[in-house]
Amino acid sequence: MPQEEKRLFVDMVGRLSWETQLHLDERHHHFYINKIFIIIVSVLLMILAAVNVYYVAVLYEDLNGIVDNMDSMHGNMQKVSSRMAHITDNVKEFEVYMRRMDNIIISTGAMATMMPSISASMGQMDKDIAVMNADMGKMANGMLHVDQRFKHMTQGVNVMRHHVREIAHPMGTMNPFMP
Repeated sequence: MPQEEKRLFVDMVGRLSWETQLHLDERHHHFYINKIFIIIVSVLLMILAAVNVYYVAVLYEDLNGIVDNMDSMHGNMQKVSSRMAHITDNVKEFEVYMRRMDNIIISTGAMATMMPSISASMGQMDKDIAVMNADMGKMANGMLHVDQRFKHMTQGVNVMRHHVREIAHPMGTMNPFMP
């Protein structure tokens, strides 16, 4: 019987050794598959990271371009606004000159008694000047409205420029990480 027990023990140890080796081979195979999967996922993540960095760099450049355009637009709007103010001032001065034309009409009344043809012409001029005076008043009001609208547009561009800078600022902090 001791011989049979030894043989059973050797068989049991052999089976245990075979199953342990089978388990180790299976474990090695799974580790190999996991290693390949991890490498593939790592490569994909690195490609995705490179694409993301590229897109962030492009977005940063685009936002800088937008901010530069906003600055340029703001400068141009200020120039237009100052020119519109100058035009409005000129229209107001022209209106003052048109009001002084009334004095000329009064002075020509004396001439009308001497020269009837001049009187008729002056009457027509009086009507035309009154129409021109009314039109100039309307133009002056219109120019004031245009000037106010340009000021509002300039203020809107200022607000837009501020917000775009606020958006672009975090992109600037990413600059050291960009290629």
